This record gives sequence, C-alpha cells and structure tokens, in this order.
Amino acid sequence: MQYENCFKICKGRVKSKVRLKKSFGQHLLIAPGILQRIVEFAEIRPGEVVVEIGPGTGNLTRYLLKTQLKKLYLIELDREMVELLCKKIKDPRVELICADAKSFDFSSLSEKRLKLIGNLPYNVAGLIIENTVNFKDLIPEAYYMVQKEVAERLKSTTSWLGTFVNTFYTVDYLMTIPPRFFLPPPRVYSALLVLRRRMEPALDIEPESYKKFLTRLYAQKRKMLKRKIKEEVLIKAGISPNKRVEELYTEDFIKLFRYYSVLFEE
Repeated sequence: MQYENCFKICKGRVKSKVRLKKSFGQHLLIAPGILQRIVEFAEIRPGEVVVEIGPGTGNLTRYLLKTQLKKLYLIELDREMVELLCKKIKDPRVELICADAKSFDFSSLSEKRLKLIGNLPYNVAGLIIENTVNFKDLIPEAYYMVQKEVAERLKSTTSWLGTFVNTFYTVDYLMTIPPRFFLPPPRVYSALLVLRRRMEPALDIEPESYKKFLTRLYAQKRKMLKRKIKEEVLIKAGISPNKRVEELYTEDFIKLFRYYSVLFEE
C-alpha cells in the first residue's frame, strides 16, 4: 500500500491533544448544526461506503457514524491527528488510513462505489478535487468544503480546473459557512459543494490527457483561439476562431478535444 501503517502509528503513545499546523491548512469545523447539515446533504443510505478526507479531530466523523453507512474510511495525513483518532474512534466500521489525499489511489480500497466527503485543507483543495476526478469511475458523488472563492470558480469555465471538473461532474453550491464556525477562524468564507458524476459520453475521456490539453489551452488565455488551434479545427467544431478560451462552454472543450489528437500549432 502507498499509505503508512496506521496500526504501527497507533501502537505508540496516543496524545490527548494535538496542535493545528498551518502547513497543513487545518481549520476545524466545530459548529454542531453545520456538521449535522453536511451529513444531511450527503444523504448517506444504508450500506454505502464513505471516505472522509481530512477528518482531523473527528468532529464530522462522529456525525457520519450516526448514519447507516457500511464502511467509513478516514484519510488523514497528519500523524498526530491519526494518533488522536485512534483514541477517539472505536467503531468497527472505521478504517483509518495515514495518507495524502492529493495522490491517494482510491482503487486500492477495493470498493466499487465510494461517496467522498470532507472539509478540505485550503492550500491543497484543488489538487484533492483533481485527484477525485482521476477516479471518477469509483466516485459518483463528493461533498467538499472549500474556500467560497474556489467554489465559485469551480462552477465556471474561467480556469482549466473548473472546466476539467465540469466535464465529468455537475457542480452544485449547497451553502456558505462563515469563518466563526471554524477553529481557528479562517480569513475567508467557506462553501459546501457537491460533485455529481455526469452520465454523458464525456465520461469516456481519459482525465490525464484531457488535463494536459486544458492546461495548454488555458495558457495565455487572453489570446484568440486561432493563435493556439488551427482554424480548420475550430471551424469544424463550430467554434469561432476569434473567440477566447474563457468564452467557451464545457461542451466546446469536449468537441475540440475529440476532433484531433494534436490540436496546437507547433
């Protein structure tokens, strides 16, 4: 496995308190009402397998365990948090994994369907969401708390990541959470998003090659498309050569990606 052996971590001295680390972007959600609302939004059904990313001190975990989920995987990178969770969480449905969600191989869990949920660290939220898309075949739904500004960008095609996510998932904004509900309070508002996998044919697109296509297309995005793509390709796709990347819709990107294996001028 690519993650640390949690049994070895938990065999040692278990700490009753941990310090929050700025480098991990840790802001713990502490409001019971908000925690309960998140679980209600997730609509966890009996027998579902859930993955919580960044459980921290287990605040959301306790509410998740009140549902009839079949299995709960906790993915936590901070070893001190893992030690604390070992002490606090005794439910047999829980499996604790010390790993980095940015690069975690969700197929290693040997599950056919996963529902992801988590208060994502602000500094790596985009990378975790990108990795979620990489395992789209296993993850039909994900409920993530991120910075409000990031949430708003993910609903649009103003960035390559927004287009990348919207190609494979619909993105819905569920609620806004003020800073006062976190410890320590962040300087920004947060938002809860849900990603629901799209069932359109776009799902047969290979994410890694599509990401490379998008990042290159979004480079110098103020340039007109005809400066980046041969005009005959754009015309064949029904897209004006004078448009800029930020004027395109998700469906336009999908058409362009599928027309040719090489779209850019050398």
